[in-house]
Amino acid sequence: MKIMIINGPNLNLLGKRENDIYGDETFNDFFTTLQFKYKEVELSQFQSNIEGELIDKIQEVGYTYQGIILNAAAYTHTSVGIADAVKAIQTPVVEVHISNTYKREEFRHKSFVAPNTKGVIVGFGLQSYELALQSFLTEEGSDGILNL
Repeated sequence: MKIMIINGPNLNLLGKRENDIYGDETFNDFFTTLQFKYKEVELSQFQSNIEGELIDKIQEVGYTYQGIILNAAAYTHTSVGIADAVKAIQTPVVEVHISNTYKREEFRHKSFVAPNTKGVIVGFGLQSYELALQSFLTEEGSDGILNL
């Protein structure tokens, strides 16, 4: 199974940025742990601060991967382009957010992406990504194993 994690703007600063909200672990460290724990999955990651690059990556993997875990970050609340890219592809997408966006500013309560996804996971820190990954592994017909 091939799963792509796509991260949007400022997520390259995890471990340095607003640790009270996002924690002190870098995404690369977390990703290495995730790869080790889920060896049966071919996990890839991509991060960009540029909206068009995120759209390009969604389109690139949207017909060949079995799942996309997408944290579009601030673009979640502003990008019709990313929402349209998710709607246009065949690969299922799970939207994730590290923080509970509903406990934050009101503009973060609206997602343009969510209506085009198979689901949304918010507020569980970096574990949100693992929960999204598990959702792909536990689908009907999947040969994946759920490790809690």
